[in-house]
Amino acid sequence: MNDDQLLRYSRHILLPEIGVEGQEAILNAKVLVVGAGGLGSPVAMYLASAGVGTLVIADNDTVDLTNLQRQIMHSTEMVDHPKVESARASLQRINPLANVVPLHTRLEGAALDEQVAAADVVLDCCDNFATRHAVNRACVKHRKPLVSGAAIRFDGQVSVFDMRDPEAACYHCLFPEGEDIEEVRCAVMGVFAPIVGMIGTTQAAEALKLIVGCGTLLTGRLLLLDGLAMEWRSVGFGRDPGCAVCGTTER
Repeated sequence: MNDDQLLRYSRHILLPEIGVEGQEAILNAKVLVVGAGGLGSPVAMYLASAGVGTLVIADNDTVDLTNLQRQIMHSTEMVDHPKVESARASLQRINPLANVVPLHTRLEGAALDEQVAAADVVLDCCDNFATRHAVNRACVKHRKPLVSGAAIRFDGQVSVFDMRDPEAACYHCLFPEGEDIEEVRCAVMGVFAPIVGMIGTTQAAEALKLIVGCGTLLTGRLLLLDGLAMEWRSVGFGRDPGCAVCGTTER
C-alpha cells in the first residue's frame, strides 16, 4: 500500500482482526455483486469504500424514479440510465481507487459461470428466485462463498453459504427450488427503505469477514430481521444430504 492507501484505510488497519495483511487481502479481492438495487446499493458502497480491489456489478435494469426511495447508490439525474453505470459513477466518487466492472446484463449460463469462477466472494442482491438458484448452483460448482440477502415490507434475512466447506449447506438446502414459495417483489408489496440498508450492510460485513478471515460467519444460520418490532433472531439450519444441488457434489 502507498501512503494514500495507508491513510484512507487506516481505521481498518487499526483493527487487530484486520491489520495491514487483512487490508491487503481486501485490496486484492475480486467480488461479484448480482443486483444493483436496494441491497446492492449499500453492499457495493461499503465494499468500494473498504477498498475491495475489483467490484463486478451485474444488473440488466435501468434506474426508475420509484427506486430512489431506497436504492441509495442512484440519483435523480441517473433515471433511465443503466443501474450498473449509475453504480460505477457513484462508487468512483466514493473511492476513485475502486475498479468497478459494470455488466449491464442478467447473468446466466456460461457468463454466470465465468464470473462466479473468477470471484473470491459472490453476493446475491437480486429480487427473484430463478436468479438466486442459478447463482447458488454456480457457487456450488466453483466452490465459492455466497452471501445472500432478501428484504420485503418490514422484513429481511441474510445468510452465508460457504461452499469451500464440505459440510456447509447451500441456498437450495434452505430454500429448495420448485417448492411452492410465494415470490413477492417490492413493486407489488412495498419495502421500508432502511430495511434494505440494514440487510445490505450486513451482507457487506460478512463479505469483508470472508475476505479477511475474521470473526464468526453466518454459515448455518439464517439471520431474520423484523423491522416493525426492531428485533433480530437467528435460526440454525444444516446441509441436506439429499439436496439436488450440493448433496451429491464432491467438495
